[in-house]
Formats: sequence, structure tokens, C-alpha cells
Amino acid sequence: MESSITQAQTGKLGRAGKAVKIKADRSPSEKAFVGFIYAFTGLFALVCLLPFWIVAINSFADESAIKRYGYQLIPKIFSAGAYEFLFRGKQVASSYMVSTTVTVAGTVLAVLITAMYAYVLAHPKVKYRSALSFLTYFTMIFGAGLVGFYILIANWLHLKDTLWALILPYLLNPFFAFIMVSFFRTLPYEINEAATVDGANDLRIFFGIILPISKPVIATVGLFYALQYWNDFFLALLFIDDYKLHPLQIMIRQLISNINIGAYVGGSQTNYGQPLPTYSVQLATVCVTIGPIFLLYPFIQRYFVKGITIGALKG
Repeated sequence: MESSITQAQTGKLGRAGKAVKIKADRSPSEKAFVGFIYAFTGLFALVCLLPFWIVAINSFADESAIKRYGYQLIPKIFSAGAYEFLFRGKQVASSYMVSTTVTVAGTVLAVLITAMYAYVLAHPKVKYRSALSFLTYFTMIFGAGLVGFYILIANWLHLKDTLWALILPYLLNPFFAFIMVSFFRTLPYEINEAATVDGANDLRIFFGIILPISKPVIATVGLFYALQYWNDFFLALLFIDDYKLHPLQIMIRQLISNINIGAYVGGSQTNYGQPLPTYSVQLATVCVTIGPIFLLYPFIQRYFVKGITIGALKG
């Protein structure tokens, strides 16, 4: 035991010493180039972060300060009036609940259905997998059109003014299915054969073996589906007339439209005698919209990058 620990420590010290030696052996030009790369990457990250900072910090700026000084890195006058105006009624909380429900339920169902379908397409012993792949690819090129789509959802399935109208149409995305197919084809088929010899059926192989080792691609496709469900407003615009079922994107669209109309026709003040916070409300709604996705992404970033890399290199 002691010898193995000593060997492990020696190996770590050897690798560390080797890394230090490599850094020490760099020429001045190589060091300058590495420094340039670090500086350029840091500057690029700062440029990418700057718009987010401007949106977030100016959402807490006073409306009069924005109109007078414009968008600033540090506002001269801070105010939470935009968020107070935004959360004054119950519609924001209701729309938040609708968007969260649709995103969570839709993402879970869509990832499960897409994974099962992709596993069938990637399985080498499925008889008609080539025909299914062609039909999947065909739907990426040709569609039924908006009229046919509306008739199917509203008249045939009778899903108008229901949450299923926001979930069902996105349950299977052909592009995401092909991403999963590329990943499943990298898995050794000997895993299936060994599990079959041990008496496992297809369902047990898929749920007990394939899914647990497919976390990178599941996280990648799950993030894509979550973004699609969270940012979508088109389905709600088509099928949702009940304002109580409006998701966050439609609620924000209606809110900004009403504010702009009120300011345009001369109603430049609220019922409380305060000016309408037009600019700051727009920034606050952006923060409210991207907040959940912005906080979710860091937790699945490693799976996201790994899933994209595997699908791109080995697909």
C-alpha cells in the first residue's frame, strides 16, 4: 500500500516537473504568443460580457436617467421601478409558471422520445432503420405548411388553449435525433450483446445501460430542447387565446406593446402618476427572460461541450 502511494506521488511530481520544464523551455517568442492569446481571449470574453452587463445594470436605472444620459456602464440614478412595474400584477407569475411547466415537461418528454427514436435508428439490427432515417430526413426538408399544421393541432387534436399545444409539436426534432444517432453509433455493440446474454431485454438495455452512459448527448440535446421551449412564442401566438395560459414570451410581447401604445397615444403616465418606465422595463424583461437559462447553463456546460465534440468527431 505504501509503495503504491509512493509511486503515485512520484508520478504526480514527475508530471508536475515535466510541465514546469516545458514552460521553462519556451522561447521568448512562444511566451509572447501565449501571452497574446491569453490577452486576446480575455478581451474577447470581456466584449462578450459587456452587453449582458449593460442590460442587467441599466434595468436598475431610473427611467429619467436613461432618457437623459442613455445606457451607461454605471447608471447615475438607480431605481427598481421597472421590476416593481413588471411584477405589480399576477400575470408575470402566471406566465412564469406556464413557461416553466412547458419547458420542464416538454424537455423531459422530448429528450426521452428523441433518445428512444434515435436508439432505434442507430441499432444495427433494426430492419427498417434506413427507411425511418429517410422519413426523418424528409421532414427536415419538406413540411405540411402552416395551414395544415394549424388544422392538425386545433381541429383534429383539439389542443387549442391547452398546454399540450405548446409541448406536443416539439417533442421530436429530426436534427436533435440525428445528433443522438451519431452518439449512439459510437457505443460498442458488444455492450448490447453482453447484456442480452445476461438475459436483459431491449427496454432494460436502453434504460439501464445506454441512457446512463449517454449523459453528454442527453445534456446537449436537453439544453437545445429547453432553449427551444423557453424562447418559443410562435405556438402560443397560434393556439393560445386565453391570457391565463400565455407563456412568458407572449406576456412580455403584449406588455411592451401596451407600454409603447400608451406612450404613443399620450398616456405617458401610470395610474399612480409616475411616468411609464419604457426603456428600463424592456431591459428588465430581458433579464427576467434569460435568467433561468443563464443560471442553468453552467451546471451542464461540461456535458454540453463533450456531447458536441463526440457527435462532431465520431458521427
